[in-house]
Amino acid sequence: MAIFLNKDSKVIVQGMTGATGMKHTKLMLADGTNIVGGVNPRKAGTSVDIDGTEIPVFGTVAEAIEKTGANVSVLFVPPAFAKAAVVEAIDAEIPLAVVITEGIAVHDSAAFYAYAVSQGNKTRIIGPNCPGLITPGQSNAGIIPGDITKPGRIGLVSKSGTLTYQMMYELRDIGFSSAVGIGGDPVIGTTHIDALAAFEADPDTDLIVMIGEIGGDAEERAAAFIKENVKKPVVGYVAGFTAPEGKTMGHAGAIVSGSSGTAAAKKEALEAAGVKVGKTPTETAKLAREILAG
Repeated sequence: MAIFLNKDSKVIVQGMTGATGMKHTKLMLADGTNIVGGVNPRKAGTSVDIDGTEIPVFGTVAEAIEKTGANVSVLFVPPAFAKAAVVEAIDAEIPLAVVITEGIAVHDSAAFYAYAVSQGNKTRIIGPNCPGLITPGQSNAGIIPGDITKPGRIGLVSKSGTLTYQMMYELRDIGFSSAVGIGGDPVIGTTHIDALAAFEADPDTDLIVMIGEIGGDAEERAAAFIKENVKKPVVGYVAGFTAPEGKTMGHAGAIVSGSSGTAAAKKEALEAAGVKVGKTPTETAKLAREILAG
């Protein structure tokens, strides 16, 4: 089992023929991802050879779905064109759109997310500005390095890309059912709560690690959800304990205002919900080990 992505997922790449798209298509293929096509209207009807695998290029997402049965799209589309690309994926009703692109204008993200909702939420959006998701040993949709961990029974949901990788590496001997990088922008599709609900329902996930960061109230809302709905043990980490108040940090969403949004406030909310919270990624991994060891 896994959440959102498994060995049967058929993946297309919007923006596959660009330099970044090609680089990560190659890496996803090496991880065993079933990539069935790329999308580029200017190169429709051609194909790309990647290490001996011939991948067709389609003019539209709808055509790619019709010809291949694709059910996941990974988007490596420049910020200026990303909104149109996501809307196209939503119109084609692809079940999962993983938006890797960084630097998308917030009003564009808000617009395509609202559009997905207006169309009945048939397309789950992960991102934007995220590393994607991986189900180790089965499929990798995005830019998470596939060789830093193995299949296991920990579920990971994280706002931060690099902290996703660090946590996977820290717990590599135990392994992960799935790891989902949801992105740190102010407007994102899939939230901590969505991933927590999916991991709670996944019989092959025994423990959930949740990584948040300063700014906003997503972690506080996740804490309330955990208290009411999650029976599995949850271990948390909040990046930004040493951040000065009022300063915008690396992620566009990480803005601290007063005491709300600080790492200390988030830690308090999570601990009140029964979540063990580490002060560093290494300490968080240690807490996870202790819980799994019983």
